[in-house]
Amino acid sequence: MNSIVLAVLTVGIIGLAFGLLLALASVIFKVEVDERIERIEEILPGANCGGCGYAGCSAYARAVVESGAPVDACVVGKSSLARQVGGIMGKAVAEQSPKTARVLCGGDCEKASDKYEYYGIEDCAAANKLAGGQKACPSGCLGSGSCVKVCKFDAIHVVNGVAVVDEERCTACGQCVKACPKHIIEIMPKERKITVRCKNRKPGKEVNSYCKAGCIACGICVKNCPFEAISVNGNLAEIDYDKCKGCGICAEKCPKKVIDKSAV
Repeated sequence: MNSIVLAVLTVGIIGLAFGLLLALASVIFKVEVDERIERIEEILPGANCGGCGYAGCSAYARAVVESGAPVDACVVGKSSLARQVGGIMGKAVAEQSPKTARVLCGGDCEKASDKYEYYGIEDCAAANKLAGGQKACPSGCLGSGSCVKVCKFDAIHVVNGVAVVDEERCTACGQCVKACPKHIIEIMPKERKITVRCKNRKPGKEVNSYCKAGCIACGICVKNCPFEAISVNGNLAEIDYDKCKGCGICAEKCPKKVIDKSAV
């Protein structure tokens, strides 16, 4: 009986000793954390989308305080959050223009032809490895939804074979841009009301042979723009947004309806 009591006491004393040592070590080796990191992390949205360029919200909060990362890098929180982070860091923040992702392709199932029928993995990167994908257009949306899978905000969906962005939900985090193997998704200011929904720079005759929604570089948009805000470069219409007034005349005159004014 005495041996049992002795064993229990010994274990208890050893446990107490280890507890005291751990408590002492926690004091001696304590790492001071700047309270600003915790304050910033508390107000971040917690989406961990990577749009700020860091692994997640915690990494971004630490980078702001310890590495001088921009206080307005959180695309989800936009200007209001940037002002809060700036207030914690004692920095003034300029007003940000809202941005959105836009898919520069209008070649849906009715307008664009395929080279073959694809029966592989529902992934654009995988499809793209097979002769550039099933679309005859080398710059056409493959419609397998890789962009949809990476969007944490349910802001992009494949409709009739082409990815379409819900600009009300889009936070411009850029994950869809990274996921697209065709590089046809771009982040741009929402205030840009006119968009050329095509990235194909092949000659017009070739484009016309496989897509009814592709730019054929006809130049009609150039001739009709009253502000000289649009030009054709490398077989593709391009808009100078410093000159563009958003009148929409180029979109109305475009015979292929490649120029979109739906945001007007």
